[in-house]
Amino acid sequence: MKEYHVDVAIIGTGTAGMSAYRAARAQGRSVLVIEAGPYGTTCARVGCMPSKLLIAAADAAHAMQHAHGFGVHPQQVTIDGAEVMARVRSERDRFVGFVQESVDGFADQDKLRGQARFTGRNTLQVGEHTVQATAIVIATGSRPIIPAPLRDVGDRVVVNDDVFEWMTLPRSVAVVGTGVIGLELGQSLHRLGVRTTIFGRSAGIAHMADPEVQQSAVSIFGAEMDLRLESEVVRAKQESGQVQLTVRDARGKEHTDSYDYVLAASGRMPNVDGLGLEHTGLALDAHGVPVFDSRTMQCGDSPIFIAGDATAERPLLAEAADEGVIAGDNAARYPDVQPGLRRAPLAIAFTDPNLATVGRSYRELAKSGPARFATGQVSFHNQGRSRVMLVNSGILRVYGEYVTGHFLGAEMIAPRGEHLAHLLSWAYQMRLTVKQMLEMPFYHPVIEEGVRTALRDLAANIAKGAPADPEGPDSTPGC
Repeated sequence: MKEYHVDVAIIGTGTAGMSAYRAARAQGRSVLVIEAGPYGTTCARVGCMPSKLLIAAADAAHAMQHAHGFGVHPQQVTIDGAEVMARVRSERDRFVGFVQESVDGFADQDKLRGQARFTGRNTLQVGEHTVQATAIVIATGSRPIIPAPLRDVGDRVVVNDDVFEWMTLPRSVAVVGTGVIGLELGQSLHRLGVRTTIFGRSAGIAHMADPEVQQSAVSIFGAEMDLRLESEVVRAKQESGQVQLTVRDARGKEHTDSYDYVLAASGRMPNVDGLGLEHTGLALDAHGVPVFDSRTMQCGDSPIFIAGDATAERPLLAEAADEGVIAGDNAARYPDVQPGLRRAPLAIAFTDPNLATVGRSYRELAKSGPARFATGQVSFHNQGRSRVMLVNSGILRVYGEYVTGHFLGAEMIAPRGEHLAHLLSWAYQMRLTVKQMLEMPFYHPVIEEGVRTALRDLAANIAKGAPADPEGPDSTPGC
């Protein structure tokens, strides 16, 4: 048994934990990182990088299968599932190796293997060891959620972590969930020749809230894939190397089909259970996550900070890195806690077309009422460069403030949307007005011209002025 006494203890060595470590060490503090699982970030091992490798293979197959639209007729396309998955695993291992090298670069005395549990606000138990720290950072990440009807069914019910270990592509997969993971992997498998059905409990898709964007997304993905929304998994059983999946549709009718695998893609939950948070006295939200200040990452007024997917706030790598820096910096300077840099909200799904949100979401803006913000839009159906490349589908919706003319955000399903979203996120973070954005250069012919079209529509609607507030001014006596 050993007792550790350090300035900062960090639970987890993912993106947030590594960023927190570097930030705390930069202030000359003694730091101990504690890890119970494998080194390597969620992104590198089972998230953004291996999924993009699968998407890249799917895009190559899709491009060849649709080259006839340009008058180009390649010979019959053959997809070798074993080769596809071998490249996914090989390149994935390279990315994990880079992360492993980073952790290997931490001083040996700064690392401790084992499961950490709080025994107090400043104390942890790690196996037989105890850790006393001035401040502690929770960076424990998240894990996939498996819906109740799919639990204990057998090894043919998988999560995204398992997909990247496949030695070849299966013949059929049911994807349960229409979030980013479900859509990205589902579309990729479909384009690689796997019979794929995607089930969603709601009528919506991913993180999109704008009804116009939702409608466009459902139409586009539904035309390409077997997409079944408003469908609920009732039961499942594994038999003869397949899963018999029964799903109830919106009309209450049950359908049963068999698949080689069922991919549970119903979201992720923060890894905060089992940490002994009951010994910290912290207030917890409905998900069991400590209530924290997103500007400082501090939990209440305690010496405990939280960062990354464990927050369940913005489960994205870029956000995890920023939160880790803020948490590590403030843990090192505790109790002199300071707000850190939070960048413009930006989320992208690498489907085709891309799904993306920038700045304030439609859902957030709609709460303030239609009299507070204006909208503008462009359809990519007839957008010049999009038609040239045969990627002319989707819609971009942009939002602006009536009074100030400031750009407020955007939602889109758009060709090359990952690039459009970055452009708009920079404008949002710089607090540009729509007028200032329209003064920026737009080359021809580029897909970004669609952004200009949408902004012109937004500017015209701002100029018309806000509609009358249906509720009218508050005339209550004394107001």
